[in-house]
Amino acid sequence: MEDFNSETDSDYTSYWRDWFISSKGNEYFCEIDEDYLTDRFNLTGLNTDVQYYQYALDFVTDVFDLDCDEDMREQIEKSARHLYGLVHARYITTIRGLAKMLDKYKKGDFGKCPRVMCQSQPLLPTGMSDIPQVQSVKLYCGKCEDLYNPKSSRHANIDGAYFGTSFQNILYQVYPALLPEKSIERYQPRVFGFKVHAAAALERWQTRMREEMQDRLKGIGIDKLFKEENELEDEMDEDDEDLARLDGMGDDVLG
Repeated sequence: MEDFNSETDSDYTSYWRDWFISSKGNEYFCEIDEDYLTDRFNLTGLNTDVQYYQYALDFVTDVFDLDCDEDMREQIEKSARHLYGLVHARYITTIRGLAKMLDKYKKGDFGKCPRVMCQSQPLLPTGMSDIPQVQSVKLYCGKCEDLYNPKSSRHANIDGAYFGTSFQNILYQVYPALLPEKSIERYQPRVFGFKVHAAAALERWQTRMREEMQDRLKGIGIDKLFKEENELEDEMDEDDEDLARLDGMGDDVLG
């Protein structure tokens, strides 16, 4: 995160949260409500995880008035950023926090899935650990259910613990209409129009596993998460016929 230089101490502390949210590299964060920050219950246990905890909290809540040298101030501000991140992970699982992150999700602030078959599905930030300094933030796609690294190095350096491991799952539970349809479309490697044999065998296995999973989901009443396969069946049959012809041609050549 970038250092902040201001002309006056008043500017430096009066709008700290506004500055933090608007700084380049912090686009994934939402603004935490002041009443949430000042409720001690929401900060339980963080005093042992953050150096200069009370000064850092004063910094975040714009009441910092300690007369200290520049080095000390930089250390306190570093702790303030860390404290904000840890509180942020808790805040975004609340109703108000989810609503703010939902707004950013709809705007595409977290980016779009780079997988072509996902058709620019919006991503959500997530952590791979709830423990700080273990893993940087990742981006989760609800369509392919995979994780991706952020494109920007600024975002790639954000601690994943500032979003936690549960946020995206809670968001989809609270707003189930957001859960995207799972796509059965996959890239099919071909040589002169024919499927590559190893890839074709793998695809058949994946298809069988997917069908078994769909049967299990239907058995428990979940049958609307996958697109209809009818429109793809004819194409798949044609591909199997092409593969059979290709195998026959290979046998003739070898013979």
